[in-house]
Amino acid sequence: MSKTEITAAPGSPLVTITRDFDAPRDLVFRAYTEPALLAQWLGPHGLSTTIERYDVRDGGKWRYVQTSPDRGSHAFHGVFHGDPTPEAIVQTFEYEGVPGHVKLDTVTFTEHDGKTRVRTVSSFQCVEDRDAMVAAGMEYGVREGNERLADLLAKLQAG
Repeated sequence: MSKTEITAAPGSPLVTITRDFDAPRDLVFRAYTEPALLAQWLGPHGLSTTIERYDVRDGGKWRYVQTSPDRGSHAFHGVFHGDPTPEAIVQTFEYEGVPGHVKLDTVTFTEHDGKTRVRTVSSFQCVEDRDAMVAAGMEYGVREGNERLADLLAKLQAG
């Protein structure tokens, strides 16, 4: 699987995102947890990401702002739950433009033959919140962000 698969079953508050990356798990985990790397791939093309806080530990808070020339700035924040490891990251996610609508993301990293499968299960508070996020272009941002991540991983491995 070299493309991003997104599943949002009707009537369910869950979204599952799966993508294989041609990189070892430890490198993919670094791209998810090191602010300087995260800022290079998170979100669609044309956005710049500023990481304001990224405290990768149980109870650690994070916040970033994404800016585009034509759509202005949008901020997001959350909290890590449990200590993030190369096996999994659990965190909340909230778009500050719509406060109070929090989702819980569980990201797992599974390595096989030098490739890493990243699987994210996003649990929304209700189906309506999930549908609103999907309608707002979540799929577009996730797909482009994953393409940017694949490019970054290839670059990091090339040295």
